[in-house]
Amino acid sequence: MLTGKRALITGSTSGIGLAMARAMQSEGAEVILNGFGDEADIAQLCEELGASHTGANLLDTSAIEAMMKDIGGVDILVNNAGMQHVSPVEDFPTEKWDQIIGLNLSAVFHTTRMAVPYMKEKGWGRIINTASAHSKTASPFKSAYNASKHAVDGFTKTIALELAETGVTANCISPGYVWTPLIEGQIPDTMAARGLSREEVINDVLLAKQPTKKFVQPHEIGALAVFLCREEAGNVTGANWSIDGGWTAG
Repeated sequence: MLTGKRALITGSTSGIGLAMARAMQSEGAEVILNGFGDEADIAQLCEELGASHTGANLLDTSAIEAMMKDIGGVDILVNNAGMQHVSPVEDFPTEKWDQIIGLNLSAVFHTTRMAVPYMKEKGWGRIINTASAHSKTASPFKSAYNASKHAVDGFTKTIALELAETGVTANCISPGYVWTPLIEGQIPDTMAARGLSREEVINDVLLAKQPTKKFVQPHEIGALAVFLCREEAGNVTGANWSIDGGWTAG
């Protein structure tokens, strides 16, 4: 149980982050949501989860610092917010590179550096960073995303070693393709662009690298995050947990 623990989950107004927020709330944690979206929808989520919300822009260092000061100490920090862009490296927009590195990597550093002192003082803390199968392998045309996720893995291991004797753990969760509205929304466009059926898009395009031929479900990631927060996982640190249907097993 996570009763009495405060958890900040970035990028948690939808998708994977929301699933992790729901899983932690169901275990008794006080949840702080972060992310953008329709104000009415976010208000409903806050009411459902008994949560608070911060819409801080994680591309802005000063906004991150203000957010961390405003919410106070957290026992659990989940760095989940991220973004993607697909382009050949010679055509990759430099502003997209800066945004992806800023959100996927630099924001993880800034939230972590500000969360750690409180965790060390309490002698207990959990840092979970959403990486990706692309923290372990690469795909073409995703140079910024691959670079950022590989770096998150290295950053997480470094923090785990620094905090090894403090009661604070740091781990990555690395999903493959996860069934979210974002993925579902890509299917019709891919069908039209490639002249494929829905089943062909799912099996031969989206799930081509996942041997199970099954999408990861958001609640499965939520359950793994909860496990990493339990007392039983107190000696689990510096690990990169694949949940990718066997994608990176080969």
